[in-house]
Order: sequence, then structure tokens, then C-alpha cells
Amino acid sequence: MTPEPSARTDGKAQPESRAQPHAPDAATAERQRWLGVLAKASRDELESLAPDFLDRLTWRHLRPPEIGMVMLRGRSGGDGARFNLGETSVTRCAVQLDHDGRQLTGHGYVMGRDKRHAQLVALLDALLQHPREHDRLETRLVAPLAAMQEARRQRQARRAAATKVDFFTLVRGDD
Repeated sequence: MTPEPSARTDGKAQPESRAQPHAPDAATAERQRWLGVLAKASRDELESLAPDFLDRLTWRHLRPPEIGMVMLRGRSGGDGARFNLGETSVTRCAVQLDHDGRQLTGHGYVMGRDKRHAQLVALLDALLQHPREHDRLETRLVAPLAAMQEARRQRQARRAAATKVDFFTLVRGDD
């Protein structure tokens, strides 16, 4: 039996960057979903829907908001070869929230340079992990944001579809 090219033959574990991807468990997938919704929401949307008590919570920065750059990758035709599209700025933040005797860690990554936006995402991520707060925040914050984002995607798709041009070719005979 010949090992696959990416497999190690010396018995050591593969480096993390070359490990095969695996499907996340249900809790991880749920957290990825709400983090995606929070990250795509605007700061104004988050501030308008966030609970009033958010400013009264006890928390500390594990990683203060910081601005950096990431490379955006694209695929030819949506599923072809990958290519580097360009760079964009991102802001990240990590917080530790002390709430009801629990210490919860929240992370926020947002496109752009808005430090308060990343901090809000991190705080809400931590709070969404609290069993008592999760359902209320899911109903009052995440679900409305997801619905607004889906409506925005549908409006953009309709506008794009209105500009679609169908090209066709007539085949001529060689008579």
C-alpha cells in the first residue's frame, strides 16, 4: 500500500495547515452561523438590536480591537482555480465576559476598520454562548439580522437578474 502524497510516513502528526478538513460538530456549526450573521451586520444594526444591558456587562479584553489586512481569495467561475483577488482591512477583537458566574470568551472579526464593531461582535458572541441568554438573543438579534441580510441578498439578485442578457447563436448552414 502506497501512502498518499500528503500522508506522513514517520509516524508524526501532520502539521495543522495540511490536516484534512473535517465537518464541524453541531455546536461549532451553530456558532459559525451566528458569527457570520453578526460579522455581516453593520455596526448601526448591531447597536439598534443589541440588548440594553450590554453596556452594563462586566468584561475585559483578551485581545483589544486591532486592525490588520487579509488576502481575499476567489475562484474562476465560482468553482475553478483559486486566485488572489486582493487585500482588505479587517478588525478583530477577543473579550472575556463575566456573566452569571460564567466566564465566556467571545471573538469578533469584521471587514473594515471599525474597532467598536469588532468589539460588539465579540461581546455578543460571548453572550450568545450563555445558556440563559442564547434563545432570547437568537430570537431578538440573530434571526432579525439574518432575515435582513437575506432580504438584501434577494434584492441584489433581482437587480442583477434584471440586467441579464441571454445570448444565442444562430447556426448557418453551408448551403
